[in-house]
Amino acid sequence: MTRTAFPTTAIRMAGFLLAAACCGTAWSAQPLVTGVDATFAPHAMPKLGGGLQGFNIDLGEALAKQLGTTVNIEGTEYSALIPGLNAKKYDFVLAPTTATPERAKSLLFSEGYLNTDYTFLVAKSKPDITGLQDLKGKTIAVNKGSAYESWAHDNAEKYGFKYDVYASNADAVQAVQSGRADANLAGNTVTAWAAKQNPAVKATYTIQTGLVWALAFRKDDKAGRDRISTALKCLKQNGTVSALAQKWFGFKPAEGSAAATVGVGQGVPGLEGYDPTPVKLQC
Repeated sequence: MTRTAFPTTAIRMAGFLLAAACCGTAWSAQPLVTGVDATFAPHAMPKLGGGLQGFNIDLGEALAKQLGTTVNIEGTEYSALIPGLNAKKYDFVLAPTTATPERAKSLLFSEGYLNTDYTFLVAKSKPDITGLQDLKGKTIAVNKGSAYESWAHDNAEKYGFKYDVYASNADAVQAVQSGRADANLAGNTVTAWAAKQNPAVKATYTIQTGLVWALAFRKDDKAGRDRISTALKCLKQNGTVSALAQKWFGFKPAEGSAAATVGVGQGVPGLEGYDPTPVKLQC
């Protein structure tokens, strides 16, 4: 019986492909590491018995499941998240991050997953804010490092108000309750939740922004952005993001909103870093 030798190159190629497959599987199964502001209810907040809960906690876990892996979510101050991302402590920032032209200069974004407007919170006993002209002479409390701090910085002189910066939005709300601030400025979902949970305060005037919250990535991590953003698209397509909005905010996202719309490319249209190449989903 004549024995046919298997080509050495074929053996080597087979070994290479097997190793590549193993490494690829290991890479895809590598846990994601990310962070949130753990006081930013209802997006992230402590739960009884330990750990965190909220819209963004559920979103992070759903993203990991979609990718066939797990996620480690660290709670910290929002102002520490972007530095942590750039130091490669985190793979991405899971905390709600407003996608703006200024931030897009140093970050990559996924497509938006929620629309975000800015809403003022005041003491229940105080008059409503009916327009930005009512801010004159007032003190506004904002979360350090947030888009609301940026808005306050850019508009304080124009509208004649002062602003104080706090380590967490919970501290900013407390400043309103104690009388150290006249109003807190935060995202519409956060302000609505704070007013629902605390009878001493109420939501008032909303600034319509046209902005979205998105996941933030390092500027040089396009592969990571595209991978996780594609998983986000799948969660929009199968209704997970809309269901989480209903669970935590009590409303069904409207047709055409960020939570209910799967974008064509990767990132936020109109911002630096957006890739318009159509993405073919295989969810």
